[in-house]
Amino acid sequence: MKFGQVEDPSKIDFALPEDHPKTAEVLKKNIKSLENIYIGCAKWNKTDLKGFYPKGTKDELAYYATQFNSIELNATFYGMPTPEQVRIWKEKTPANFKFFPKITNTVSHFRRLLNITDAVTKFATAVLGFDEKLGMVFLQLHDNFKPKDYERLEKFVKDWVKEIPLAIELRNAEWFADEEIFNKTCKLFEENKITNIIVDTAGRRDMRHMRLTTASAFIRYVGANAESDYSRLDDWLERLAKWKADGLQNLYFFVHQNIEKASPLLSAYFIEQLNKEFEVEIHVPKMPEYKIS
Repeated sequence: MKFGQVEDPSKIDFALPEDHPKTAEVLKKNIKSLENIYIGCAKWNKTDLKGFYPKGTKDELAYYATQFNSIELNATFYGMPTPEQVRIWKEKTPANFKFFPKITNTVSHFRRLLNITDAVTKFATAVLGFDEKLGMVFLQLHDNFKPKDYERLEKFVKDWVKEIPLAIELRNAEWFADEEIFNKTCKLFEENKITNIIVDTAGRRDMRHMRLTTASAFIRYVGANAESDYSRLDDWLERLAKWKADGLQNLYFFVHQNIEKASPLLSAYFIEQLNKEFEVEIHVPKMPEYKIS
């Protein structure tokens, strides 16, 4: 993932900010304990995840799904998925595996949330084919989609198919710079049970808004291919432990890298540490060409 990449990560203050005041309020409304933890990468192909697959691996997704319990499915962003393609992906994965598909760029980038009923219907119909393996769908808005287009976003949110869990990633800096606009948008998300995505990437520190709008945390973590990547993950573990105590119900954490090769390695470290902190037993991915810690 190149978004937010910087030339010199050592100059970035990676400390996580304090929680938004509303986050604790949202979590306290949840009467359930932490139910689901899904951690994965954004891609499964050999080209990006060099060193991850054992020699002779023929089906990348099938092997990936033996090591991780989820995938941030970016493939659906670049091309509208078909029911047949969804069926194939579903059948290659074990029963406990979850897909988190990104809404096709026709909706978010080309039509910019205008005249999208046909595209959204087609997308929703296809991903419903994942059945119990559908985690949460997410919409990533273009970096130049600004608050002036709030009404488009509001209509999209209110028209969304309610039986499909949805998360939204806002990218333009204006959404975060104006407190009134940000609070208005988060209120819209809360009222419609939309999860507000948090992105932790070097060049866009404003996207670590630490504002949850549901009891689900959907975090897209982008490593900088630097030593600090590990201490940053430690900081996230500390914050997530706090959210767990406050009432977090679902944790969805996806690891990216500027150079994706190291994504499985970072993910394995994170899972290993989370298992200790949360006293759970999520499978730690094997690294054929790496040491995990």
